[in-house]
Amino acid sequence: MHVAIFVFDGVSLFHVAAPQMVFGEAAVIADDPAAWSVTLFSTGTGSVEVAGGTRLSGIAGPTTADDADVVIIPSWPESTPEIGEDLREILVRAHARGAVVAGLCLGAIAVADAGLLEGRAAVTHWLGTDTLLGRGRCGSVDDSVLYIDHGDVITSAGTVSAVDACLHLLRRRSGVDLANRVARRMVVAPHRDGGQAQYIENPVTAVDSEASMSTVMQWAVGRLNHNLSVAVLADHAGMSRRSLIRHFRSETGTTPARWVTRQRLDRARQLLETTDLDLRMIAHTCGFGSEVTLRQNFTAQFGVPPSRFRSQFR
Repeated sequence: MHVAIFVFDGVSLFHVAAPQMVFGEAAVIADDPAAWSVTLFSTGTGSVEVAGGTRLSGIAGPTTADDADVVIIPSWPESTPEIGEDLREILVRAHARGAVVAGLCLGAIAVADAGLLEGRAAVTHWLGTDTLLGRGRCGSVDDSVLYIDHGDVITSAGTVSAVDACLHLLRRRSGVDLANRVARRMVVAPHRDGGQAQYIENPVTAVDSEASMSTVMQWAVGRLNHNLSVAVLADHAGMSRRSLIRHFRSETGTTPARWVTRQRLDRARQLLETTDLDLRMIAHTCGFGSEVTLRQNFTAQFGVPPSRFRSQFR
């Protein structure tokens, strides 16, 4: 397998190293280095200066991608510029001849800019989700998964999810045994459960003190273990239920019920990370009523059950 990894000035060394490590380890374990090739390339030749000021030399030119089995965009600048015409042509040409194109982390934005995700689901780092959606060059963005594989195009969530995506690609192309052996050498899980939703920073909503819903929201956040039905919220706001729902949706983009559930889940996530409270007590504290209800809602939102989430973050 020939893997070509695109690099650019300012790219993070970690993002470049992730696919290098996975496919480089595969070459060592397979004991057939001649059958494997991992090359760094750019739209020019010579060298690039990575984040932190280190300079990488010996970077191959764009023709390196012309015979690659996999072309990887390992990241993209945080300013998310539009893809250049030269890189667009490289990706389109590689895709047209049957190479797999992978956009890892923010690299998914570049792959979308190249027109390879039209009408398709994609995933990127959660900080770039709005940008990817705003570009309008993919069918949808799913932050509930670590990677999405369409066979010819793969995108992954943020940072370490690049390793997950590369292990998946290795598993698909070269078998489970080799992928698992590489994972063991790297001391990572061959396959991780859940998606990046469990990692997204989403603290209790900050509210504008002058917004009409502000008082209601602040009041609700302070009593998540109480009944916070629409009727109760409307009564506290001195509004009819219909008026409350209309104003709430206008100012927050969601319904009161969904907002309350998300606040309760975020509080539960905080307690799982920072306390030793059992699930029954956390459910009561956050207003879920029962451990079962907490577990169902938490798993639906974050992709992992509360107990597994706690074991990962404690």
